[in-house]
Amino acid sequence: MRRKLVGHQRRVEARIRRGRERRTSARGYALPVISTQARTYELSDRCQGTCHGGAPLLLRLAERVGLVEAINRQVPLLKRYLPYRESDHVLNFALNAWCDGVRLEDMELRRNDEAFLEAVGTETLPDPTTEGDFRRRFRDAAAIHRLQDAFDTARLNVWRRQPQEFFDEASIEMDGTMVATTGSCQPGMDISCKKTRGRHPLVATPANTQEVLSIVNRPGNRPGHEGSPAEADRAIALCRKAGFERIRLRADGDFSLTRNFDRWDSAGVTFEFGFDANQTRQLLAESLENRAWKKLSRPPRYRVKTEPRRRGARRTLRRSADTARTRGGRSAECPISNTQFPMSKCRPPNSAGPWRPALS
Repeated sequence: MRRKLVGHQRRVEARIRRGRERRTSARGYALPVISTQARTYELSDRCQGTCHGGAPLLLRLAERVGLVEAINRQVPLLKRYLPYRESDHVLNFALNAWCDGVRLEDMELRRNDEAFLEAVGTETLPDPTTEGDFRRRFRDAAAIHRLQDAFDTARLNVWRRQPQEFFDEASIEMDGTMVATTGSCQPGMDISCKKTRGRHPLVATPANTQEVLSIVNRPGNRPGHEGSPAEADRAIALCRKAGFERIRLRADGDFSLTRNFDRWDSAGVTFEFGFDANQTRQLLAESLENRAWKKLSRPPRYRVKTEPRRRGARRTLRRSADTARTRGGRSAECPISNTQFPMSKCRPPNSAGPWRPALS
């Protein structure tokens, strides 16, 4: 497949190169670029197409990492299978979100797509009403935690395939994010301090892999640190089970709950939390000796691969043109290319937009 993609990219670049050569040639184009010639269309029952061709790869990955087996074993919500199992419902939710679905009704689109059903290897998929009934079976937080434990089982299987240096340190980051919704009568929603109606979930993610360890759904008016100690303990236990040598917690000042610091420190967990710069902490910082401070060096966000930009070049060009007009000169000189432009072909100084020569 990689060779096919590389070959496809080469053919596209060749077409662009041929078009550029024809555009710069003396003959040019004798006809419009977009042709109106008739094309022949053929319909065949053997050929089917779908824009979600990666769905079989997603399902194969879920099987190979043990996610399907873990869901069926650790989330016993159904007594009889007619014919769907727990993993079928969970993967149907995942496929709906992966196919840009935003509500349960969008599952009906994939349920009536014959090409998609052939791609995932099934005769039919659960309809939206069946999925709504399955979602209501998660009546308490314990059922949701069992589903999260199934995800963690598959996550551990993936982590075991990583090299040894992967387990040097696990850096866990926590933060809250506001998710606005359009429904006004949905349960669990509220208005935030910014007058946004929605939910305020808590997200815990490792900086090593940038995956989502856990999500705690909360109303929109809840503070960001609510429920963070319990999720931090779950993440620490998961990283200990995976075999990480060092564990680090990172969050902003809203998560600085001092009642948990001694417990985490005694467990060998390092943490980096911000604090509000109130008067008491300012006095403590000013009372420290100079040798207690060290310079904070931040790595660059990105490295310039070509050459650094010349800042102020456009502003210098505009200033040079205005100076030439003020002195009554008949031409303006470009400070970048040292080219003389007639003043009659320059943009007036009172016009909108940056100064530029009007080349004819």
